[in-house]
Amino acid sequence: MTKLQSILFAGIIIFLCSCENKTERQTLTLNFSEPANRWEETLPLGNGRIGMMPDGGIEKEKIVINDITMWSGSEDPEAFNPDAIEYLPEIQNLLLEGKNLEAQELMYRHFRCGGQGSAFGNGKDAPYGCFQKVGDLDIDYSYNHNTNRDDSVRNYLRSLSLNNAVASTQFELGDVNYKREYFASHDDDLLVIKISADLKRSVSFKLNLNRSERSDVTIEKNRLIMRGQLNDGYDGDKGLKYLTIAEIVNKGGEISWDESSLVLTNADEALILVSTSTDMMDKDYESTVVQLITEAKRESFDKLKQDHVDLYQEKFNRVELYLGEQDNITSTNQRLINFQENDDPAFAALYFQFGRYLMISGTNEKSMPLNLQGLWSNQLQTPWNGDYHLNINLQMNYWPAEVCNLSELHRPLIDFTRALVPSGEKTAKTFYNADGWVAHMMSNPWYYTAPGEHASWGATNTGGAWLCEHIWEHYSFNRDEEYLRSVYPILAGAAEFFLTSMIREPKNGWLVTAPSSSPENAFYLPDSEEPVFVCMGPTMDVQIIKELFTNTLKASEILEIEDFVTKRIIEVIDQLPPMQISSNGYLQEWLEDYREQDPKHRHVSHLYGLYPSDQISPEVTPDLAEAARKTLNRRGDEGTGWSRAWKINFWARLHDGDRAYKLLKSLLEPAYGDGVNMRSGGGTYPNLFCAHPPFQIDGNFGGTSGIAEMLIQSHNGYINLLPALPGKWSDGSFKGLRARGGAEIDAKWENSRLTEAIIKAEVSNSFKIKTPDYVTSVTANGKKISIDSSYITLNMNSGEKIELKFN
Repeated sequence: MTKLQSILFAGIIIFLCSCENKTERQTLTLNFSEPANRWEETLPLGNGRIGMMPDGGIEKEKIVINDITMWSGSEDPEAFNPDAIEYLPEIQNLLLEGKNLEAQELMYRHFRCGGQGSAFGNGKDAPYGCFQKVGDLDIDYSYNHNTNRDDSVRNYLRSLSLNNAVASTQFELGDVNYKREYFASHDDDLLVIKISADLKRSVSFKLNLNRSERSDVTIEKNRLIMRGQLNDGYDGDKGLKYLTIAEIVNKGGEISWDESSLVLTNADEALILVSTSTDMMDKDYESTVVQLITEAKRESFDKLKQDHVDLYQEKFNRVELYLGEQDNITSTNQRLINFQENDDPAFAALYFQFGRYLMISGTNEKSMPLNLQGLWSNQLQTPWNGDYHLNINLQMNYWPAEVCNLSELHRPLIDFTRALVPSGEKTAKTFYNADGWVAHMMSNPWYYTAPGEHASWGATNTGGAWLCEHIWEHYSFNRDEEYLRSVYPILAGAAEFFLTSMIREPKNGWLVTAPSSSPENAFYLPDSEEPVFVCMGPTMDVQIIKELFTNTLKASEILEIEDFVTKRIIEVIDQLPPMQISSNGYLQEWLEDYREQDPKHRHVSHLYGLYPSDQISPEVTPDLAEAARKTLNRRGDEGTGWSRAWKINFWARLHDGDRAYKLLKSLLEPAYGDGVNMRSGGGTYPNLFCAHPPFQIDGNFGGTSGIAEMLIQSHNGYINLLPALPGKWSDGSFKGLRARGGAEIDAKWENSRLTEAIIKAEVSNSFKIKTPDYVTSVTANGKKISIDSSYITLNMNSGEKIELKFN
């Protein structure tokens, strides 16, 4: 055994001995044998509000600091374009006459937001704003070695423990063992870095805190203090203010300073505590920053670390997935490469838990929603502003929240949706003269709801309605009527917008949205080769609106509410267009079977009804399910990272586990380029971040939810265990996944056959469970129960647990 292997083995033993469940819980780590050469190899740490990504450099180390509220920009009253409504009737009439090109040109000129909009993904200096990094913590290390010592680096190991959300860097230089530990404290709410060595007086470094613009750095004793104000887009004083303090707490040695750096010399060990905040959600942010770092200094490193681990594990340890023994020796980047050839099931389980880790680290109950990059960015101008794309990307971030037992982390998205309503009401009136509220395809912390600046992608007006799907899903999994009553006005308001804005298309008299688009694909009109985006009633709109109407009616029945909205929904819901199958057998994307500009387009928006919605399924709508299958085959398996992730969920819903697994392998294809490329190059970076490219975190969460969908589904009114189990995962188990209706599930299988399950009722309810075809009898807590047409039914009280055996 090499020394590197010995270090890893010792770490595993120490961790296992610290766990309550010593025999079952796996050690889950990302390991690398060299420093990161680029940001997409660094390791993400976060507590849902702030985060950092260290590169583990030996001589020089860069640690990128993030705060989820670090946004430039401000409210943009110019977005509410008062002239747009004047052109709406003409645009709609042109669409009714089949003159989509003319309608599109009119929209390009007039029916768009006022002002700059999102500034086409360059919003750092525009009112729309941009998510930005806080800055960089740069550490220059000094090493003192006797001339007779070997000064080459040996046994380098850089790792991230998913079990305890702590990263580390360790190596030997000369005859000294150096170690660094890093975590973003979930308890004490600051960043902690410990630098140590096994030889006294061996810790020396220069520390610098910097940001390339809008920053002022000063030194006070052992503190670096950086403060500044970001651009509000108007050259005014409304920009976000921030404060960051980095303080050295040393054991031994001496601290000095030069013009811009702190210098620690010959210490035995040192802590670097980083406290940072903005005034977006905390008007007393300066006091908060100082208080957090002052309180943390009173605690030992071991206490800080243990408190952090305890709070993090309360969420992380709810779910386990076992698909085989983890390889904690091979580097993660090599495992990623090997996965394309060797079908390592345990690596898929590691990736699944990495997604849960990113959600726990990227947001919390009191924080903002996960943006396009979650919490992490290494730029001032984050790609696409790092904003909230409402035509799938923001929603995909939260697909794992309920099923993966992180329900409370849905709250930032639900709170954000609630906060969009006032702006959405103004947008509904300004652009459509409609009641209710609406949001289009993009938003930001200033609750932007207007159409984007270009109709080819900005015209989609079902972004808010899609967010309402998450509002309902949270209820569906938790059955909290008090919560449902609080969010009912959001559902009803979103429904009211479509009730008062849809028009009738002339061919069938169906109610449709107009104008709209099918994100972000174009089509050709007959006898034309000019691509068109603008249309009436694309299939995705119809599916989202039907789902919104249905869920609003369900909520009103549960709450015993009868109002104008519910009465009107009952009158018109059957007047929405049906889903249509083309003459070639695939599901139509538009009202007419237009020829697509890009048949392989990354968006597969017209399959929203298959996933995340439940309007298409092999059991209930087999013809539509077959059309969806043909659609997916026609679209192909390639695409950007998040597109591949979406397709995992599609194939899982079609109960094709091997095809879902093929897409998982495609999602995990090693990616190396970090430039913007929306047509190819999707996959996964060495640190397991998803490549759009560049990095977008939605693919990570879509991949995690896809694995969950392969293992458990509950959207058709019953719980279906192992509905899309790949042949490569013939043996395994999971614990803690959740089902709609309020149940937590454990399950085990052997030779691809379900053998046992544990159902834990979180609320009092009746749970219907599908029994696989190969099952002839089922016992519940040791007693045989009846199978009725391949289903068993369990009437359970809250807190009750039933153990099932399948024979």
